[in-house]
Amino acid sequence: MPATISIVGAGRLGRTLARRLRERDWKIAAVVTRSAASARSAVRAIGAGHPQARVSSRVLHANIILISTPDAAIPEVASSLARISPDEWRGKVVLHTSGALDQSELAPLARLGAFTGAMHPLQTFSARVAVPLEGVVFAIEGHLRAQRAARRIARAVSAVPVTLRAHARPAYHAAGTFASPYLLALIECATCILMRSGFSRRRAKIALVPLIRQTLANFERFGVREAWTGAIARGDFATVARHVRALADSPRELQDAYAALARLSARLLAAHPEKTLHELDRVLRNG
Repeated sequence: MPATISIVGAGRLGRTLARRLRERDWKIAAVVTRSAASARSAVRAIGAGHPQARVSSRVLHANIILISTPDAAIPEVASSLARISPDEWRGKVVLHTSGALDQSELAPLARLGAFTGAMHPLQTFSARVAVPLEGVVFAIEGHLRAQRAARRIARAVSAVPVTLRAHARPAYHAAGTFASPYLLALIECATCILMRSGFSRRRAKIALVPLIRQTLANFERFGVREAWTGAIARGDFATVARHVRALADSPRELQDAYAALARLSARLLAAHPEKTLHELDRVLRNG
């Protein structure tokens, strides 16, 4: 069957995926956003498709319908789609791109005979640069026919499809949150501390980027324990105490984050976690 897809919610993820599929000779049908202007902009970015400011029967001119709206909008979108030509949904594949939600959010369409599922790329998307999808894990779940379609999409863009049970999706998404948005919060903490120490923001970025890159390179090449360095890894609790005193006038959230991450590092990475935690707790209490 020819590969044809409609995109409902053509934001960063939807546009990126649709463009990559179009480059691999998939046919793009409807491209639906909240306004005519944004739909036209999405079609220009994708390089194909029919812009739509609201869902209509044109969405059904595709084998696969991809809902890439924010999570909170998925149930409403599914209900709106179900009211359009109810007799024509049987046999269609409908996927949403939420990482934390499962196929149950598409129940109105499943009741009409659609094969429903979830397909989430574990990647961060930017409006300013083309994001690579090669080698990116796509976590898929749902009806077997929906999973088959999700695997087809993932392989078309050189991604790696991984089947994930519905109950595991929130934890999977939390893992991605630690690795991307929370990572940025930590980098901003480091930036703010350097700026208080006399660095400009630009100089702080110049200082931190090589450190972050090498840390990730070491992790990729040698694994997390070999890559782990620093005062706690060395058992240098006197330096940890100096850190605590240096951060004493920082916002409470930053101090709490340092203490929590110190303890988390000890729990996950230290050769003797309980002993390390005992020493850490003494230092964190007394500074």
